[in-house]
Amino acid sequence: MSENHSEAIPYMARTRAWYLALGYDNPYVWARHDETPFMRLIKPLATSRVALVTTAAPWQPDKGDQGPGAPYNAAAKFYAVYSGDSRKDHDVRVSHVAIDRQHTSMADSGTWFPLPIMRALSDAGAFRLAPRFHGVPTQRSQRHTGEIDAPELLSRCQADGVDAALLVANCPVCHQSLALAARHLEANGIATVVMGCARDVVEHCGVPRFLFSDFPLGNAAGRPHDPRSQRQTLELALRLLQDAPAANTTWQSPLTWSDSPDWKPDWKLDYANPERLTQGELLRLREETESARLTARALREPFFPQQRL
Repeated sequence: MSENHSEAIPYMARTRAWYLALGYDNPYVWARHDETPFMRLIKPLATSRVALVTTAAPWQPDKGDQGPGAPYNAAAKFYAVYSGDSRKDHDVRVSHVAIDRQHTSMADSGTWFPLPIMRALSDAGAFRLAPRFHGVPTQRSQRHTGEIDAPELLSRCQADGVDAALLVANCPVCHQSLALAARHLEANGIATVVMGCARDVVEHCGVPRFLFSDFPLGNAAGRPHDPRSQRQTLELALRLLQDAPAANTTWQSPLTWSDSPDWKPDWKLDYANPERLTQGELLRLREETESARLTARALREPFFPQQRL
């Protein structure tokens, strides 16, 4: 049965049901805050220095398949904040996160890493592009994000004289990690916009500004192979940066996924939905999930010697 395509996917409830169906009986507790910091953009946008923040990982040729359509690849994860030169192109990929691999191609990085369009708009005078972009890891540990990653991101943004940041999320936990990072930046004088597709996760955490695109995960910056939609999405985020009247302001993009070449009628119903799988498929996915968990734990231990996944 098809679903109501006007309703956003309830990612927190869907993720809980998914892991319970796979045999993990310790449901994740998502970050929630009653108050949200808010920093108005002090300078005109045209003279403001804006940084891009991503959860995409630099391509690592020795870490297995990370190309379009690649399965989840835990080996391609990263665990510490990194930075890159905004003046150059970069090969960053999302094979390490739980995006929607069934309904998006992962072939156009413009859908999750809008740096080239940001350069073009900056060159046209819309804003001043920060000299570096920054990568923030997808951490299930909210404490680590809040105490280690967010302060490190803030330090790098301050070193670059950043006035504002656009944070582009991918998987559900990416949305939480960047929501926490945005809160920390705002509390320390840097205005932010989170761009994402998991509305419930971001609004549950509480952010100053959120641009919601009702697309499959991995497409927070626009539809694939559609530069016009990607430019529209970025321009809308910049308007939100200027015009949000107060904290917890959500704007929804008017663009629809049905105009994408990847569109399928039941894309919202399929994502992480155990009711649409056989018991045999769930057992296979349990084995794959456990293998990925062990791989990630081995890679993570040097960064988190006292923690376990």
